[in-house]
Amino acid sequence: MNEFVSIVTSEAEPGIATVLLSRPPTNALTRQVYRELTGAAKDLADRPDIAAVVLFGGHEIFCAGDDVPELRTLDAAETVVADKVLHDCLEAVAAIPRPTVAAITGYALGSGLALALAADWRVSGDNVKFGVTEILAGLAPRGGAGTRLAGVIGAGKAKELAYSGRFVGAEEAVSLGLVDEMVAPDHVYDAALAWARRFIEQPVAALAAAKAAVDGRTDRD
Repeated sequence: MNEFVSIVTSEAEPGIATVLLSRPPTNALTRQVYRELTGAAKDLADRPDIAAVVLFGGHEIFCAGDDVPELRTLDAAETVVADKVLHDCLEAVAAIPRPTVAAITGYALGSGLALALAADWRVSGDNVKFGVTEILAGLAPRGGAGTRLAGVIGAGKAKELAYSGRFVGAEEAVSLGLVDEMVAPDHVYDAALAWARRFIEQPVAALAAAKAAVDGRTDRD
């Protein structure tokens, strides 16, 4: 039984699953949360009834990044393990063999931004703040997060964000390519559902094959 991550479905939205992250107040990521997200991603890969996935942190905040106080308790060996667990988490979310949409509210910072970037598309409220904020805590992007960011917005822009740690507003996030659609804060989840509904009539196997082809994942039939 997961404590912080759940897969939510409803009869009102057939074919769509929501991966809900709920670790109040900021949805900070820990090793346990990484593992729960990885498990949810793998479970969805085996769900023929699910054609599209929404990644959601609730109506207040998507994710403020890593639980830095926990990170500071880790010794060198534990830090290596934590980095690998985060990397595996981001890879598992990116590899969900369905169209995926991140519904972003409040903040998407540090590894929380990397988690959003693991989705195929991102819908954001117009008041959301984004940032590659690890450097503000004397850290650097972990688990392949920097490479993932550069793949979305280019190396130069990624380095500027990673070196400065500055916050980025929603409008700039759209211009950078971090966000695909900006809506009013109260409409974020509904807008993400609208993205997901576009694909629910497609064959699940064909969706998986199409995503694998675009992403260069050749390990799927």
